[in-house]
Amino acid sequence: MMQNILFQSPATGEGGMSFFLLIGGMFLIMYLFMIRPQVKKQKEAKAFREELKKGDKVVTIGGIHGKVVDMNERTVLIQVDGAKIRVEKSALNPAGEASEEDIKANA
Repeated sequence: MMQNILFQSPATGEGGMSFFLLIGGMFLIMYLFMIRPQVKKQKEAKAFREELKKGDKVVTIGGIHGKVVDMNERTVLIQVDGAKIRVEKSALNPAGEASEEDIKANA
């Protein structure tokens, strides 16, 4: 009885095409819900960091609110309550915007 079950060949044509459609559908869903939004966020963050200029109010990913005083290709010097801090551009949060109450700059 056991040999009969082991020697039976699978029916041809039943699972071949539907399997590839299922895998293709999974990749499509993964692209639409995971990869595409992440690429969009990265483009927005890159555009934000390229458009920075002196006087802009920024928030770091660590939650520090400040105003841009000076910058170069990789770093930004921000003024925070009379002190100045140099941070990487990648440490600036593109979604966060500092308000005037958050920044007490001594100009």
